[in-house]
Amino acid sequence: MERLTFSIIINAPREKVWDTMLGDETYRKWTEVFMPGSYFVGDWSQGSKILFLAPDGKGNISGMVSKIKANKLHEFISIEHMGFVENGKEDTTSEAVQSWAGNLENYTLAEKDGSTEVLVELDTADEHKEMFESTWKDALKILKTLSEGSNGKFS
Repeated sequence: MERLTFSIIINAPREKVWDTMLGDETYRKWTEVFMPGSYFVGDWSQGSKILFLAPDGKGNISGMVSKIKANKLHEFISIEHMGFVENGKEDTTSEAVQSWAGNLENYTLAEKDGSTEVLVELDTADEHKEMFESTWKDALKILKTLSEGSNGKFS
């Protein structure tokens, strides 16, 4: 596993960036680059189970089973990935899952000269590194556009 780091400066208050990042409607927009139709089921409170889902190429629901390891409002959220969802069924015990279960995806929001710096750190397998390096940059650009918009709508 390798830890990847991405960051962007967004010209909006931390609270707005946080709400845009985690709000249902806007989450679906900025995560679209990872998997079309992306959404979450659950909530962002510390200790909560949360599913990150999307339809696969055949229309079956697939994604990740995760839990919110830490949540410090408007400052930091840590997601611990625990398994897969394939064809609508959760898998947290297979050998394939055990090889990466426990990987973290961390988001830190820091005020910086009247703007917000979003720092993303995530653990990934080598075979996903190149894909993440291109999609995360695009996702953060969309998050920036959504957060900087006057009404949070993507234009």
